[in-house]
Amino acid sequence: MQRIDCRSFSSCLKTAQGWPLSAYSNAFATRGHSTHGSEPLENDGACVAAQTDCRSIRLDCPKPMQISPIPVNEASRILALHALKILDSQPEERFDRLTRMARRMFGVPIAVVSLVDTDRQWFKSKQGIDICETSRDISFCSHALLDDGILEIQDASKDDRFFDNPMVTGDPHVRFYAGCPIRIDSHHAVGTLCLIDSKPRTLSQEDRGLLKDLATLAEEEIAGIQVATLDHLTQLSNRRGFEALGNHVLATCRRLSVPATLLFFDLDGFKQINDRHGHAEGDRALQRFARILGTTFRHSDVYARLGGDEFVVLLSNAPESDISVALNRLQDAVDASNADVEPGLALHFSAGAVTYESDSDDITSLLRKADQRMYENKRLRRSKPH
Repeated sequence: MQRIDCRSFSSCLKTAQGWPLSAYSNAFATRGHSTHGSEPLENDGACVAAQTDCRSIRLDCPKPMQISPIPVNEASRILALHALKILDSQPEERFDRLTRMARRMFGVPIAVVSLVDTDRQWFKSKQGIDICETSRDISFCSHALLDDGILEIQDASKDDRFFDNPMVTGDPHVRFYAGCPIRIDSHHAVGTLCLIDSKPRTLSQEDRGLLKDLATLAEEEIAGIQVATLDHLTQLSNRRGFEALGNHVLATCRRLSVPATLLFFDLDGFKQINDRHGHAEGDRALQRFARILGTTFRHSDVYARLGGDEFVVLLSNAPESDISVALNRLQDAVDASNADVEPGLALHFSAGAVTYESDSDDITSLLRKADQRMYENKRLRRSKPH
């Protein structure tokens, strides 16, 4: 019997990537081994045993580094992350304070607040490590996003998912990792607060509770950022939040070569509702229109209250015919809602639509064009005899 050591035999690692049987044979032959001899190759269960007829090869060695699966809500998760406008921002004491506390409380050399973007993980705060980001493919934190609780890796060098990860085989020589997801809106995990050590270790139940508490504090700090992008009255995005989401949608449409259309709405006669019925009724009218938008358009569309009585909806990959159908559906929903209120509280709106046409257009220029189109339509309607 001829024995082969998996850890030193690099071709063995490659077999786990789906090489055809002939490639296995060639790789063995180039190193002076044969898969066609009268005796099988064997290594006491450590790596590879090939049958003499080469019709089956058994792999007992660990598979190469496993890239984390994509979360099922990835599209909305990325939109929520980008809406925070926190990526590539300057260090902030409120987050640095948390990583300093984590490093001191757990006695680890590295503590990080990591945010997982489309193809990278970026460190909002870091202690004990110099780099600011890594590829998402080698990110431990991308695995932690999928965990409802804490992802704990006691010794990464012995974990099939990570043993040959560059962060394990090279600097910072990760052995221990513990990451607790940081969530916004209760269901979007945008990153983690994580602990890293170059030595194997285990968290106690008390440790796990402390790490969860620190992650909750990080969530509260991020919620403070999120407040700045949300309209409290309607619970829609405000202008700042919409611009962040909108630019991301336009970038995606540009990359995929699909259309995007911005709809701009202004409530007609809204001042009279405030003047005649009071601001409380005016607020209810705004909330009613916001709810109608949410039930009329697709979940993938981005809508917001820009301020006052102005609302917008950004539709991606929607042909012109779909836009007309959506506007008619909105009018029908508004009419149905008006049937349930007294005439003085009825909602009426003017709309302007503009299609994304040029790489030079960003969300700000589209807003300006759609606003102009809306006022042109409003003037035309007012000029027509009743």
